[in-house]
Amino acid sequence: MKKTRPTVLFFDVNETLLDLTPLKKKVVDVLDGKESLVSLWFSTFLHYSLVTSASGKYEHFASIGAATLQMVAANNNISITKEEAEKLVTESLRNLPPHPEVKAALARLKKEGYTLVSFTNSSNEGVKKQFENAGLTEYFNARLSVEGVGKFKPFTEAYDWAAAEMNVKPEECMLIAAHGWDVAGALWAGWRAAFISRPGQQEYPLAPKTEITAPDLAKIAAILATYPKIN
Repeated sequence: MKKTRPTVLFFDVNETLLDLTPLKKKVVDVLDGKESLVSLWFSTFLHYSLVTSASGKYEHFASIGAATLQMVAANNNISITKEEAEKLVTESLRNLPPHPEVKAALARLKKEGYTLVSFTNSSNEGVKKQFENAGLTEYFNARLSVEGVGKFKPFTEAYDWAAAEMNVKPEECMLIAAHGWDVAGALWAGWRAAFISRPGQQEYPLAPKTEITAPDLAKIAAILATYPKIN
C-alpha cells in the first residue's frame, strides 16, 4: 500500500539544506585550529538553546551560538570577545551554500505539487538572508522561524505552532531534517518525518521510527514523488 502524501513538507535549514562547512572552518580557526572543539561547540549550542526554552526565555539562535562559542573558547584558554563571536556566527550562518543536490530536489518536489515550508531555529531575518544568499527563496511557499512561538525545536510547542500557522493538523505535516533530535521532536509531536543521514548525523534510537531515511534530499524527493497525489 502506497503512503498518502503529507499536506505540507517542512524543512529544517541549517545542515539539512545548507552546508555548514564554511562555518565550521571559521570556528576551527578561531579555536586555535582544534577541530575537536567544533562538535563540542555544536553540542553546547543545542544544549543552551534547550536551556533557554525550558526556562521560558527566548534569544536569537545566532546570539546563543555566539555565547556558547565564547564558553567553549574560555574553557580552552582561548580569548574571543562577544562582538567577535557574534560577527563570526551571524555572518557565517547567513552565507552558507546549499548542499549540491538541494535545488534540484526542491524543484522536483515543487513540480510534484507539494507545499514547501522552511522551519528553522534561526531568526526570521536570519533565514531570509540565508535564502537570499543561497538562492533558495523561490522554492518555498512560506518561511517559518521559531521566533514566532518563542520556543526552539524540538519543543512540542514549536511543531504545534508551525502546523497551526499553515492551518494543518500534525498528522498532515512531514518534517525533513538532518538532525536526529529534530526528527524525534517532530515524531513525538504527531508529525511524520524524513531523515537525511548526512555524514556525522544519526537518528535517535529511542524515538519513533522515521518514515523515510536517505543519504540526501534527492533520494528523499524521489521517494516522495511516488506517493499518490491527493484528489
